[in-house]
Amino acid sequence: MATIITGTGSIIPHHIKSNQDFISNTFYDEQSELIKTPNQEIVEKFKGITGIMERRYADVQVNTSDLAAAAAKLAIEDAGIDPETIDQIIVAHNFGDVQNGTIQSDAVPAIASRVKHHLGIVNPSCVAYDILFGCPGWIQGVIQADSFIKSGMAKRCLVIGAETLSRVIDPHDRDSMIFSDGAGACIVEHSEDPKQGILSFSVQSHCNDEAGYLYMGKSYHPAADDATRYIKMKGRKVYEYAIKNVPIAMKACIEKAGVEIQEVKKFFLHQANEKMDEGFIKALYKLYDIKEIPSDIMPMSIHELGNSSVATIPTLYDLVKKGKYAEHALEKGDVVIFASVGAGMNINAICYRL
Repeated sequence: MATIITGTGSIIPHHIKSNQDFISNTFYDEQSELIKTPNQEIVEKFKGITGIMERRYADVQVNTSDLAAAAAKLAIEDAGIDPETIDQIIVAHNFGDVQNGTIQSDAVPAIASRVKHHLGIVNPSCVAYDILFGCPGWIQGVIQADSFIKSGMAKRCLVIGAETLSRVIDPHDRDSMIFSDGAGACIVEHSEDPKQGILSFSVQSHCNDEAGYLYMGKSYHPAADDATRYIKMKGRKVYEYAIKNVPIAMKACIEKAGVEIQEVKKFFLHQANEKMDEGFIKALYKLYDIKEIPSDIMPMSIHELGNSSVATIPTLYDLVKKGKYAEHALEKGDVVIFASVGAGMNINAICYRL
């Protein structure tokens, strides 16, 4: 028995927000002190570290649930299935629907319930629910789907990662330039072919000091309302934590799958920071005492799409599958790794054979 991905879909919002669009912002530090460094210098340094040049924001009338439903429709079409045969709809997000011009999260009813409504699915045995697991949420949703399928409790699941982070960012915080919007979805199904599908997974949660590395806090602007909260990040702490722990989790996943690292064709990593992702790969290969790393091992979408949290990996995987990045073409039998890290702090990885 195996669990395979039979269809994928992604939604890339049309509105492009370039780095130059932040030149007019007024940035403050964590102590609400005005940052006197010229904004052009701030933006250039940001690009050098993260690799981000552009990001996408959803249109004003579009919410997270709309992006999720649109990506889901594409995945359903790609899989060629009847949506009424879906046993579970699992939606990973962090803030629910946040209407443009507000900062209030809305997750009642659940985003998955809204997606089921948008899709017009009437089958009451199709169970719709959300998961909150930080940026690794989509991978965690796939892991849950795999567990339900292998236990015999489901045969077909729809897993979605969707977010509109542009609506929960502090315009006075330099870290706000990282975040973006988007949605990615996949259909996960039972298969009798034991040579393909999900070979293994690994999951970790570190919730002591690490629990506060990403949090909701007031704007850095000194005159900001204390009651209004935005997404905040202890960037250096997140980086140090991730560089230490993500490679270990990926190695554990590879070993559990019983494959050699040389068999891995591609690494689909959470698109949060180009330098950090490169660091993950270098650290992983170092654990195997391998110095020569294939130059085409890691597809990247962060340069033009930014960090859309739970949507980054399913979006990137769909774009590669659909030929958007020709240099990263995949073939049946290829082994790939999905891995992510985010608020919690949580880490997970999946070893998957196409």
